[in-house]
Amino acid sequence: MKKYILDLTVRSVERIHDRYVLLKLTDDRPLPPMLPGQFVEIRVDQSPHTFLRRPISIHFVDLDQNELWLLVATIGEGTRWMGSLTAGKTVNCVIPLGNGFTMPQSTDERLLLIGGGVGVAPLLYMGAEMRRMGAAPTFLLGARTASDLLMLDEFAKYGKVYVTTEDGSAGEKGFVTQHTILQTPFDRIATCGPKPMMMAVARLAKMKDIDTEVSLENMMACGVGACLCCVEKTKDDSAADGNETRNVCVCKEGPVFNIKRLLWQD
Repeated sequence: MKKYILDLTVRSVERIHDRYVLLKLTDDRPLPPMLPGQFVEIRVDQSPHTFLRRPISIHFVDLDQNELWLLVATIGEGTRWMGSLTAGKTVNCVIPLGNGFTMPQSTDERLLLIGGGVGVAPLLYMGAEMRRMGAAPTFLLGARTASDLLMLDEFAKYGKVYVTTEDGSAGEKGFVTQHTILQTPFDRIATCGPKPMMMAVARLAKMKDIDTEVSLENMMACGVGACLCCVEKTKDDSAADGNETRNVCVCKEGPVFNIKRLLWQD
């Protein structure tokens, strides 16, 4: 897809949690096409210490309002700067970047979208696009405690939402891989979140023989495969013996990968 460098205007910054903000950006022109699972690189202005752009998953695209939503965890200087923005400010973005999730091939395909922490971000847009296509997504969202669950009302607009919390304060107690919804048959899984969570989902999916994609969160500084910050070792499918590996840039060939390409299970 064609990439753009755009100065987008902040429409609003909503503090939805003590660590998270919902940043809504817009433009005078229609926003470019974007796919679920892609991301943007945001330039952090007026910071003496933050030289590299910050990668943020596309959370949602509101075509009616011409808005791009970004769910931002304000954990570092760059993301705290994003949280401090106010309506009317300008944000320089490279958009859209990376390859997204595989969308359903039919409306009957049963997809389970599993997210944890800020990793729930790309799954909202995927669920919305699935609903627009006539498919019915199922969400399984995990957090440490009830107050850490994000945007549940928005997810519920597009599909059934199931929840786990580690302390049992909402939904079923435990991890996402322990939820009883996993006893229901699914055709595919898409997941994003902390790496240990995604690895656990990948192990479960392999055991159940469910085709699964994960969205990796390697450090992605340039977004175009130039800086080599985000390299991941993967299986080389082109090798004759199938045992070769090769390094790929997550920002360019990902961030979404089928677990069959990853070395997590070896």
